[in-house]
Amino acid sequence: MDFHPTEEQAAAVALAARIFRDLATHERLAAAGTGTDAELWKALAGSGLIAAVEDIGLLGLVLLLEEQGRTTAQAPYAASCVYGVLPVAAHGSAEQRARLLPALGTGGAVATGAFPARGRFTAAADGRLTGTAPVVPWLRDATHVLVPDADRGLWLVRTDAPGVETAAVETTAPWSAGALVLAGAGAEPLGAAPTPGGQPYEAVLAAARTAFAGLQAGVCAGAVARAAAYTSTREQFGRPLSTNQGVMLRAADAHMDTEAIRVTAYEAAWRIDQGLPAYEHALTAAWWASEAGKRVVHACQHLHGGTGADLDHPVHRHFLWGRQLDAYLGCGSELLAELGALVARPNPSSEREDA
Repeated sequence: MDFHPTEEQAAAVALAARIFRDLATHERLAAAGTGTDAELWKALAGSGLIAAVEDIGLLGLVLLLEEQGRTTAQAPYAASCVYGVLPVAAHGSAEQRARLLPALGTGGAVATGAFPARGRFTAAADGRLTGTAPVVPWLRDATHVLVPDADRGLWLVRTDAPGVETAAVETTAPWSAGALVLAGAGAEPLGAAPTPGGQPYEAVLAAARTAFAGLQAGVCAGAVARAAAYTSTREQFGRPLSTNQGVMLRAADAHMDTEAIRVTAYEAAWRIDQGLPAYEHALTAAWWASEAGKRVVHACQHLHGGTGADLDHPVHRHFLWGRQLDAYLGCGSELLAELGALVARPNPSSEREDA
């Protein structure tokens, strides 16, 4: 694979880095509480960085989510892209693309997904959905939810439709999450008709796992940067903490874990963009994001000593995001079990199990 971004991807990353750096400051994040920063979301939309995902692909999105993760910026960027822009562009009908993509690209519509499915929702013959998802990220901001049914067909549900109930849920990270209850809610299939059997579902799940792994790479990189800055300036017994061998080794391990998350996310995203088999690669990226991400945010908070225990310190946000991403879309043991089951099959690329 080619690890070098295209000119378009590099320009988008530079723009995203500036927006996140300028708007996702410690003071603004503290003021936002657990909600989305509306001004930040407006800036992302106005700069074209949401609509640009159609052109720069999943790898481009992973690069942008790294920048978001570095600052733990509170916006539904990952969710609206992987459950809205990308699946509608890839699997939606011509009418759905014409109707939905402009609003999603300008941020006027916000998408999220009730993933993973685990058979929570059933679709009646007339397309009405019934079921419950206890936690859906950024549901409080969403206008549309991508919902998988028991046969792993994909449906788009408007959050203001009859039969749809939502309730705020607080998660470890401030993701404006909510519980979703569908009681015979009207829905439209993603595409011209429902596609049972899992192929679009698997494609969306693989992309989501890869994208959120990219977000975790950024969260971890930001945590490592904070730990490096703190231990280089904080002195103990007349010398910086960073000169202690134990501190250096733990920081080095955190850096290597972060690089492992990054490179596996890049590979999975590149393969998906190239149309190559990538389901196992997405699982691998998600496993690294879960297991290594957890290690990194714990280590970086620990390297801050007593300061790391301050809930108002910026490094604590990285800890919260890292732990939330550790569990989202499958924790390490679940992902490893799914990957092992696939590898053990005679033709793992042609058969999948529900996540």
